[in-house]
Amino acid sequence: MTATSPQTLKSPESPQLADNIKLRDIINTLPKEVFIKNPRKAWSKLIINVLCVALGYWTVAVAPWYLLPFAWIFLGTGLQGFFVIAHDCGHRSFSNRMWVNDVVGHIMTLPIIYPFHPWRILHNHHHKHTNKLGVDNAWDPFTTETYDNCSTTLQWLYRRMRGWFWWMGSIAHWAKLHFNWQKFEGKQRQQVRLSVLVVLIGAAIGFLALLITTGITGFIKFWLMPWMVYHFWMSTFTMFHHTMPEIPFKPEEEWNEARAQLSGTVNCKYPWWVEFLCHDINVHIPHHLTTGIPWYNLRQAHQSLVENWGEYLYEDCTFNWELIQKVTKVCHLYEDRDNYQSIEKYRLSNRSMCSRLD
Repeated sequence: MTATSPQTLKSPESPQLADNIKLRDIINTLPKEVFIKNPRKAWSKLIINVLCVALGYWTVAVAPWYLLPFAWIFLGTGLQGFFVIAHDCGHRSFSNRMWVNDVVGHIMTLPIIYPFHPWRILHNHHHKHTNKLGVDNAWDPFTTETYDNCSTTLQWLYRRMRGWFWWMGSIAHWAKLHFNWQKFEGKQRQQVRLSVLVVLIGAAIGFLALLITTGITGFIKFWLMPWMVYHFWMSTFTMFHHTMPEIPFKPEEEWNEARAQLSGTVNCKYPWWVEFLCHDINVHIPHHLTTGIPWYNLRQAHQSLVENWGEYLYEDCTFNWELIQKVTKVCHLYEDRDNYQSIEKYRLSNRSMCSRLD
């Protein structure tokens, strides 16, 4: 079987996964070897990633001002690779030893000041409730009622995050959800407190050293700009993995786990160097079916899905200007019939309704 196009998936005649098919049924069709951890692959790519980031910092240090944007892009993309390794650690697919996953996860997320345990816990929530309206914590669209009840400031911010400033969405997500350990209970609260203290202490030491040795200019040059590039990729990957005009978020009573994970997740192609530095995280559908697949087995797992479930998959897309416009111009507010409506369309419909009432 081959994957159908997004236009076909939008058609009511397109095949839809039967209600009696469970997520476990799909997982059972995957080759057993895709679940096997390979320490050599895991550690060798981690070392390569560290060397690439070190090269990125050296390039930032020596590059003339007109080449700095290229150095920042390379370094920030390498830091996104750090996060992807931590992502495997969070899913326990980096190592069979829990403490190794936790230590590596904390080290990899320290340069980007991202608390490891709160991200791990909240990200697992996203996997459990993917595309469930009002429950998923990653790019869950506002309903019209929620949007109307927001303050003018929040509406303004939401329009920007769903439009041309989508690349800042992960910054808001990072700042809002990951630093308050009081929101967690029991053992999780202790874990979250540890992770938050690790990054806060690390930031205090690292930022102070950077400011003393290089000043505010060095802080911007060596940390802020690469960090912004990292968040560009973080926002882009997470948004375009699940946000398409043809892919619905569903209320809890209509939500189907297998359908959401198999047909509600997207593979998006990027330049080869981005996929290399970011460890194939763009091959995302198999990862959402089961988080037990290490990153280096995602392509093999996806090929199996194409062969066995291809008619239910959203066709691979390519990150380009056309795709950006397709998503950022339409995918704003939840709409029951068409999945999404733009804020502009919603405003026009409100004006039209008010005119008829007048």
